[in-house]
Amino acid sequence: MLSTYEDYEPEPMSLTLEEMASLHREMADETRGDAEALELYKELYTAAVKYSESRAYWPLWDKEKKLEEDPVRTSRHNKVIIAINMLARYLRMQGKSASWRDTLGEESENPYYRKRIGDFACYLVFIGSLNAR
Repeated sequence: MLSTYEDYEPEPMSLTLEEMASLHREMADETRGDAEALELYKELYTAAVKYSESRAYWPLWDKEKKLEEDPVRTSRHNKVIIAINMLARYLRMQGKSASWRDTLGEESENPYYRKRIGDFACYLVFIGSLNAR
């Protein structure tokens, strides 16, 4: 159960901490000074917090608890993806590239992109939590 970052790194389609930091920096730069974009980011962050809670407990749960909680975790993951898409769509309408969204990928192209988006959501919560000190 005790996992390290090195256990995560070789996973398919994983992102390095540096890659996640770069994507987050791009996102922050594109939302800076735009009240609507910041509100959409707040919605994304809220969804990420709820999703990361499900992911954080996952290794602690037995098989029965995982079966019980899986629909909630999936729903929370879907909300993260919707929020990411809404933010990217808005930023593109404002003339921004939102290339960070392209880097995260589309589940329709490869199912591992869904996991990658979930990883990035957890990174957002990680950084937000560190900065809340």
